[in-house]
Amino acid sequence: MNKKSARYSPEVMERAVRMVEESASQHDSQWAAITSIANKIGCTPETLRRWVRQHEADSGLRAGPTTAEQERIRALEREVKELRKTNEILRLASAFFAQAELDRRFKP
Repeated sequence: MNKKSARYSPEVMERAVRMVEESASQHDSQWAAITSIANKIGCTPETLRRWVRQHEADSGLRAGPTTAEQERIRALEREVKELRKTNEILRLASAFFAQAELDRRFKP
């Protein structure tokens, strides 16, 4: 399995973030801690950095949408997409039936 297709369980993600928090004082920077931990758990440092940033947003330590807010946004975007499809179908059906009604009225 290559690293791009790797999926990590929430438990692994939480543990990795916790390890970064706990080992931050032992490294020169947060990035150094992230790089060290990422190598140990088998993910890229960028992946772990994103997990840490999301955890910070969820905890209120960093500005940005929380995980719950992101899920809600995705759900609303799906709903908007479905509603647009439905509206287009209804618009086409309305035009079809309106034309059929006009055709029926003008036939001798």
